[in-house]
Amino acid sequence: MTIDTGATAWILASTALVMLMTPGVGLFYGGLVRKKNFIDMITLSFVAFALVSLQWVLIGYSLAFGPDVGGFIGNLQYLGLNNVGMDPGPYSPIIPGLLYMVFQLVFATVTMAIVTSGFAERIKFSSYLIFAALWTTIVYDPLAHWVWGGGWTSVFGSIDFAGGTVVHISSGFAALALALVIGKRVGYGNYAMEPANIPWSILGAALLWFGWFGFNAGSAVAANGIAVNAFVTTNTATAAAAMTWLLVSWYVGGKPSSLGFISGAVAGLVAITPAAGYVTPMASIVIGAVAGALCYGLMLFRQKWGVDESLDAWAVHGMGGLWGALATGIFAAAAVNGASGLLEGNVHQFVAQCVGAGAALVYAFVVTYILALVIDKTIGLRVTEEEEYVGLDISQHGERC
Repeated sequence: MTIDTGATAWILASTALVMLMTPGVGLFYGGLVRKKNFIDMITLSFVAFALVSLQWVLIGYSLAFGPDVGGFIGNLQYLGLNNVGMDPGPYSPIIPGLLYMVFQLVFATVTMAIVTSGFAERIKFSSYLIFAALWTTIVYDPLAHWVWGGGWTSVFGSIDFAGGTVVHISSGFAALALALVIGKRVGYGNYAMEPANIPWSILGAALLWFGWFGFNAGSAVAANGIAVNAFVTTNTATAAAAMTWLLVSWYVGGKPSSLGFISGAVAGLVAITPAAGYVTPMASIVIGAVAGALCYGLMLFRQKWGVDESLDAWAVHGMGGLWGALATGIFAAAAVNGASGLLEGNVHQFVAQCVGAGAALVYAFVVTYILALVIDKTIGLRVTEEEEYVGLDISQHGERC
């Protein structure tokens, strides 16, 4: 087919928008940790962008989008971007295959950035580099193939418009697994660990909201009505979730928290991601509102549980993504993009969503847990207690704010 210049321009812009999300995660997380670890948290995210960019070009894209091998993984046909060029590819009939590759690249980078929640303020930088390269290869790449590369969940009928399972369920449950392996921060639960700078977190959330328009609307891989629908549903669900979290947390805690508001916004962005191109704006309000209340409640549960996954990737991304995947199977409207959900009598779509989301959840958690254990038992995941006390900015990077 002939390359569509309008679509090409839109996906180029969307790729740039999604790129901003990776440092956005860094700022969001950096503002939430203690001041002595602020630089480290931002660095982990930004390094994820560079490291995963190289992994994706060398092998990741081929494993995710190469011709199918057993429904599980792609082959090595696109190794080193061999056979990926200026002409349209099998996943991008109206844009250059190389552009589709780099659009998918930025999804992989932001996923790794989200995972850093699981070992905030505790990870050895050298161990992080090894973990990030391996995790992207053996967790993210297969999941991307299952859903978008012709793998088994897509054959079964599971749909994921922009990454609810591939990005958010995988990163959220990976973060939970990491937190369980690496253990609590020294002093966790015994004294307050105040955020370094909430305004930086607010800026990070603003960059995420902004970049998410490329994340979701760009996933139409065209400049068309589906992209417009995804843009509108993304903004609507995010607003609903932000306001719901704000109001519920205000009722429970007695004050309208700015941190609660932005956490709700991220929960809404996550929940609408798999559904954005399949549901109506009215349905997106419900999806967002439920996400705001649900993820807030799960954050409180995580605190009561005593797990030190204190940036809440599990509660917001993992469980928000799970709700969004299931909600896609409930609210998908045939008039939007051809797929119908449970409300339109399509039981199989809901079952397929349950299977796809459940498989992603189990695979990401189990494989991450094993990978973290192996690294911990060999080179060690965690800094020493003295390094943790001093802070990772100084002990790992020799820098301070």
